[in-house]
Amino acid sequence: MDLSLQGKTALVCGSTQGIGKASAIELAQLGATVILLARDEAKLKATVKELPAPFSQPHRFVTADFDFPEQVKEAGLLAIANTSLHILVNNTGGPPAGLAIDSSPQDFLKAINAHLISSQLLVQACVPSMKKNSYGRIINIISTSVKIPIKGLGVSNTVRGAMASWSKTLSLELASFGITVNNVLPGSTKTGRIESLIQTRAQKSGRTEKEIRQEMVDEIPAGRMAEASEVAAAVAFLASPAAGYINGVSLPVDGGRTGSI
Repeated sequence: MDLSLQGKTALVCGSTQGIGKASAIELAQLGATVILLARDEAKLKATVKELPAPFSQPHRFVTADFDFPEQVKEAGLLAIANTSLHILVNNTGGPPAGLAIDSSPQDFLKAINAHLISSQLLVQACVPSMKKNSYGRIINIISTSVKIPIKGLGVSNTVRGAMASWSKTLSLELASFGITVNNVLPGSTKTGRIESLIQTRAQKSGRTEKEIRQEMVDEIPAGRMAEASEVAAAVAFLASPAAGYINGVSLPVDGGRTGSI
């Protein structure tokens, strides 16, 4: 099985923490040159030093805030300037928890800009290089909510579903160029995001964080939450030559929690 990414370049979004950072580390370990994209320059400088470089890859970073799509577009173009890009990992923090019925149009628009519009602009920036290489891997880290909506995440459920539909459409349009488009759907994963959701649920329900966390674990057949590295392993596989015939799928990495086929 060919998992080597030596000679490949990857742009990884939201890559200073959680699943994004774990994905950047895994891709680098397989030989890719990694370009980090996030908004916190200090964290980016620290993270780029942590990336493995088994082939002395010259990892680097660019900065952008995903609340401002044009800023993300400029950062993406800067990242790939004079670079042959092969892999794009779209990833950014999820919208705040809350009911859909209580959310304002601005809540939806902000989430759409940060997720769908920013991802679209990055794809448009990166695809020309992928076409030249006849090799492209676009991997969107979304959520299992595209299969079954998650209670209390009204805006997130809506936008994640739109991302999945957009991704499937792209997979049809780009396959003939040697470009695959797939989604990784993390379940409950040990990240800052899950801790934030636990805190919010505890505050709203009047229960303890320990009770909320255990309730979430009880829903997972594997009996535990995922490590970020376990989700990153799926990202890295989909980025590899071995996954060249996997296209247009939404892959749950959730310990079996999602109740649909």
